[in-house]
Amino acid sequence: MTHNGLLVRPIHTGRSYEEAIKVLYTLQSNAADLQNVIKHNVNNPEKLKETEKYLLRSGITLEQLDSLSVIHVAGTKGKGTTCAFTEAIIRQYGFSTGFFSSPHLVSVRERIRLNGEPISQSHFAQFFWNLYRCLEQKREYESDMPTYFRFLTILSFHVFLEANVDVAILEVGIGGELDSTNVVRNPVCVGITSLGLEHTLLLGNTLEQIAYQKSGIFKPHAAAFTVPQPELAMRVLRKRAAERRCRSLQVILATQHEWNDVFSLVKLNNVQQQNASLSISMALEWMKLRCDKSPLIVNDTKYVNGFRDDHKNDKVDLSQTVYLNKIAAALASCKWPGRTQILRTSIADFFLDGAHTVESIVNCISWFKRSSQETSIKFLIFNTSGNRNSVQLLKLLKSLDFDKAYFSPNCVGVPSTEDMNSNYAQDVMDEQRNKCEEHCELWGENSMLKNDVTEVLLDIKKYASLKMTRNNKIEILVTGSLHMIGAVLTILDPNLTMTSDF
Repeated sequence: MTHNGLLVRPIHTGRSYEEAIKVLYTLQSNAADLQNVIKHNVNNPEKLKETEKYLLRSGITLEQLDSLSVIHVAGTKGKGTTCAFTEAIIRQYGFSTGFFSSPHLVSVRERIRLNGEPISQSHFAQFFWNLYRCLEQKREYESDMPTYFRFLTILSFHVFLEANVDVAILEVGIGGELDSTNVVRNPVCVGITSLGLEHTLLLGNTLEQIAYQKSGIFKPHAAAFTVPQPELAMRVLRKRAAERRCRSLQVILATQHEWNDVFSLVKLNNVQQQNASLSISMALEWMKLRCDKSPLIVNDTKYVNGFRDDHKNDKVDLSQTVYLNKIAAALASCKWPGRTQILRTSIADFFLDGAHTVESIVNCISWFKRSSQETSIKFLIFNTSGNRNSVQLLKLLKSLDFDKAYFSPNCVGVPSTEDMNSNYAQDVMDEQRNKCEEHCELWGENSMLKNDVTEVLLDIKKYASLKMTRNNKIEILVTGSLHMIGAVLTILDPNLTMTSDF
């Protein structure tokens, strides 16, 4: 497909994917960037102007970016899952999709997906080197390059425009108002998932301040959606939607009767149902607007007001008709690793959930209790990132009465091109290890401190070989940080197949 003249056709540079990853990390990792922002208090509107500057230098004008049909999602909890569900539903109806998310678990390519799949190594390398070379040549001073996340955001726009996708689903990185993804000016739909206190040094200490930052993605004429929020936050969202002249602001309830048939076909917990309801609403809104121009023809069982209608091949008015089978199929087939995922191996069942707030840990504990066997041996693998309150999270996890708790930096421990932590400065790794020591002291008896995830898994394997029988398989909860989830999956399931040979 053509790229509308935004970038010249890629040429062979002789530079590999592995080299691209190494150079990418020199642009500063998300963690390092966050620490730098906190240290220098650089939370100002100029950050978005910086993104615009590099976008223009890369060959994309704001008018060209406007040609992307965008669904934009912010929130504290569940925004990645909501984006994944939304993408899966729209793709199930035959549309081509782009999906930009963060963070990645194993490979940075997970952040930029076409039609549900991470772009290939060769695809990533070719776009990376074109963009990097272009921006490097136009520098005004030595360090005049976009940071890690900003670079990947711009890279994703080039990939999506080149592929001429029908829709680009963008997950906000941090906040919303000043996030790099907020350079888009005319999204079709915007969504706000469940809100809570996070990144308070950046976004504010109150729920109202958090809501203000997240609702920064509201734009004129966009349809805005959210889930039920605390009233203080909801007031801010309503006010911002009016100020930004959104076309509407709809509060989506997971208990809406029209989705009951979908949820009866797909096993989703209450939190997932909430995210799925938001996803369905945004996907249907996007398709309704798209179908006003090009009516959608779907060969599937039709449901009208919850009742089956066996007429097929009808032109669809999605404002009145919902094709529940396709929606259910999309939700069932959606793979989003590391979020309430159970990965079964020969020596243990791993329960993986990147919960990192009090609310999400509470939900994680509830899920683990429902899903695990009472008689099993239970281990915990835990770490946090950033400035999260570990004390609160560990106090909650104590209630699960683990036989052993492992604490380790979010580091794989074996050579890996994709392991961001292996590229951290020594002082950052030392800080992580110090935090793990604190976690051990907080936990007390039966806590284990390890240097990396490889050491943790080797210790578990050794224990299993000595102690395990058919009746006492080990169950391991991995939580506290998606970066820890990623480190574990790098060893257990590096290709994210949802299976493991471990």
